[in-house]
Order: sequence, then structure tokens, then C-alpha cells
Amino acid sequence: MIDSNSIKKDFPIFDHEGGLIYLDNSGTSQTPKIVLDATLKYYTEYRANIHRGQYPLSQKATVEYEAAREKVAQFIGADTREIIFTSGATASSNMAIYAMENSGFFSEGDEIVTTIMEHHSVLVPMQELAKRKKLVLKIIPMTSEKELDYAEAEKIITNKTKLVAFVGVSNVTGTINDMKRICDIAKSRGAISMIDATQAAGHIPFNVKDIGCDLLFFSGHKMCGPTGIGILYGKKELLNRLAPGAYGGGMVESVSKEEAHYALVPVRFEAGTPDIAGAIGLGAACDYLTNIGMDSAEKHLHSLASYAISELSKTEGVKLFCQEDSEKNVGVVSFLVEGIHPHDTGEILSRSGVAVRAGLHCAEPLVKSMGAFAVVRASFYIYNDTHDIDELVKGIKEAQKIFKI
Repeated sequence: MIDSNSIKKDFPIFDHEGGLIYLDNSGTSQTPKIVLDATLKYYTEYRANIHRGQYPLSQKATVEYEAAREKVAQFIGADTREIIFTSGATASSNMAIYAMENSGFFSEGDEIVTTIMEHHSVLVPMQELAKRKKLVLKIIPMTSEKELDYAEAEKIITNKTKLVAFVGVSNVTGTINDMKRICDIAKSRGAISMIDATQAAGHIPFNVKDIGCDLLFFSGHKMCGPTGIGILYGKKELLNRLAPGAYGGGMVESVSKEEAHYALVPVRFEAGTPDIAGAIGLGAACDYLTNIGMDSAEKHLHSLASYAISELSKTEGVKLFCQEDSEKNVGVVSFLVEGIHPHDTGEILSRSGVAVRAGLHCAEPLVKSMGAFAVVRASFYIYNDTHDIDELVKGIKEAQKIFKI
């Protein structure tokens, strides 16, 4: 198990905000000093554009940017050329879908599949794709145990299915989905699989080759990295078949008055000047988490989920909306306090220095499918401990006193 108190010392915000109990890690994690130092070093020691200049600063920036790509690749078990830097998970999702559409992957009447657990960054682009191309959009449901219904997935994914896009870990229930199982079903039907790993990356260990996914993406800011940076992973053979997601400078080999010839993968998917500092910071975040150990991080999060589920279950008037098997929960516990609006619960908790999020969590169909109009979400990370959960419970009881529940 990891030492969360020791880890907390790596994050300057906890010195700046004394007494902060940060439980909104599904929204964004905090940033360790090693990542801050890496981004600052770029800005203060070798700020220059990449892949363009022959002078030392530009060459240094290029080397560090490409080194970050290698670190991300190693972190998820990919080849370096299979990592595309983007501005985040939403950009990656849209880029992949548009690239497949522009490459002629879909025809009227084809089927595409997603799940009830999806974040809007997958669900909405899939809905819009279905409208544009006149496709049939199907949704894999969730069981009463808050797991994907794999038996239904076997029926819903057919030989007519062209794309299966699904979330690796739910940002509302905390459920860790069987990513390999869904990818295997998709592959058996001849469909492309795409995973939203935003809640999985930096929380649980995974290897894209073992999972067998065709595409996968995540944001850096939920795994100790900067905001505004993310990645899109794609199998080389698939990326080589895709049209660029955006056009401009940096992604071409040559341009005439009539046409352009594009660079090889992955550069052809990175038009314009990228977030160089962000990519370098994400590489540093991968180094940091690798040093901690993803197996240890996952065990820590399971332990916190177990403790939180136990303590909240014992608290009268609290109803859980999360995966209650802690070994299948990444450390996300959503709940409601009877008689108190979720936003009021969140506000009262904030007065005690407990930061949670209340609302629909960009997963409106999922929340409403569980019979709630909104939920309070406490989400844990490597610097949290059982004391933080005790303070969460204490804050809930204070809210009940205020509302005389």
C-alpha cells in the first residue's frame, strides 16, 4: 500500500490550502511539483517551437516533446508512433470519430454502439455521427449491480456494427468495466473498438496490447498532468487508414498550389503548434505515477472505496449510487442525502473544507437511469486517506443537522 501522507507532500496545493480535503479527483486531480517543475523548465530554459528550428532551443524542445510521447507510450504499453497528442479526451473522441467518418468507415444504415455509462464527450459525438450519416445508435445497458450488461452487449454488437465506443471506468459509479471483454466482442463482429480511459489512466494499470482496443484516449489533468493536454492512441494499421482530423502546418510533408502530401503517423494528426509544455508535463506525470506503481495506486483506491462505502452505508439517510463491490470500484462514491438537494450538500461540505462535486457529471442519461436527478460525488486519489472520508461523513451529518433531517 502507498503512503498517502508522504505523497501529499509532493503536491504544493496542500501547503497553500491548509486543511483542504480534496475529493473531486474525477473532475481533475492535483498536480505534483515534479510536473510543475517540468513545465516551468520548458518555459524558462528552452521555450521554442518544435520540429521546425535548427537552433539549439528548438532542438531541445523537440527532443523533450518526443521523449514525453515515448513516456506515454510506455505507460500504456503502446508503440511511440501510436500516440497522438491532443488537447484532451473530448478533442480525442471527436478527432477519432471525424477521422473515421472522413475516411469512409460508415454508410447509411450501419450500426454504432456505446453504453449507458458514457460521459457526454463520447455519447454526444456518437449521437451526432448517427444523425449525420443516418446510422443506428445502440446503447449497452447497465445491470442492477452497476456493471455493463455483457450478455446484452453480445446481442447488441452485431455484424452490422462498425464502431463500439465505451468508457473504461464510469465517472459516476466508479465501475471498472471489463475492457478486454468488450473489445473481444467488437473484434469478433468486425467492429472497431474505442475506449474512453479518462477515469482509468493513472488510476489502474492497463496495457493497450493486452486489452486489444483499436483506439483509446484520456486527458492528462485527471492523472497528475496539466490541463489542456491529452492523448489519442490508435493501432498503427488503423491510424494509417485514417484521414487527418485537422489540417494546417506541421502535419505535411509538402504542399503545392493544388494539393498537400501529409506526414507520417502520428505527426499528420498534430496540426499546428501543440501544447508543448503540456505534453512534457504529461510525460513527467507518467514518470511520477510509474515511480509510485500503478498496482499500488489501484489497491489504495480499492481500499478507500471499501472504507467509504462502509462508512456511508452506516450513515442514516444516505443512499449510494456507486459500484458497491470495492474491488470493481476505482475510488468513486456517488450518493444522495435524503431531504437535502445535492448542491446544498456540496455547499455545506465545502464550508468544512471538503471538496466534492454535485450534479449530473456530464453523464445525464446514466444518472437519470438510476432514478436520480443529480448526485453528490466523492472521488479519491493517491493522496487521500481514511481521515478524508471521516471528514466527509462528518460534513454530511452536519448538513443533516442544518436541515434538521
